[in-house]
Amino acid sequence: MSGRVTAVSSNGEYSFTKPNRDSVRLLAGLGVEGDVHAGVTVKHRSRVAQDPTQPNLRQVHLIHEELFTEVGEEGFKVTPGALGENITTCGIDLLGLPVGTLLHIGDSAVLEVTGLRNPCLQIDNFQDGLLKQVVGRDEAGNIVRKAGIMSVVREGGVVCPGDTIERELPSGPHRPLDRV
Repeated sequence: MSGRVTAVSSNGEYSFTKPNRDSVRLLAGLGVEGDVHAGVTVKHRSRVAQDPTQPNLRQVHLIHEELFTEVGEEGFKVTPGALGENITTCGIDLLGLPVGTLLHIGDSAVLEVTGLRNPCLQIDNFQDGLLKQVVGRDEAGNIVRKAGIMSVVREGGVVCPGDTIERELPSGPHRPLDRV
């Protein structure tokens, strides 16, 4: 299964949305160059408050563009970067990937999938009612998170809209994604 990058976004300041860029540079072990969430240890404010020495498993946030169409059918307008993601994708089932999947993007960048984004109340501050669209429950009552996935940078490189994304599944038994 392959997909492609439709947009890249970053912001050097804390804000919910991130402006689109012509390209972003991924730095191995750190994240997106110049992005407020880049670093070896956690940078998300809630996680820093809990324990600032935790490893940063949320260096790069990816969202599938198909989510924007889905929530659009419910009257919400969401565009790339609006939910704070760094890479917007299409054509790849991000939410169905197991932990440890490698995403080869463009010529040289490699991300390792660490888990699901845990949607927060800031999503409702962005557009009232949107949180219920990106987190809900399945028929069995299990929580379903649809606001994208988180990853760490294994190999750096420049990522641009239009770049291809190839997945490499981990060997052995696959662990489903959980929130990180």
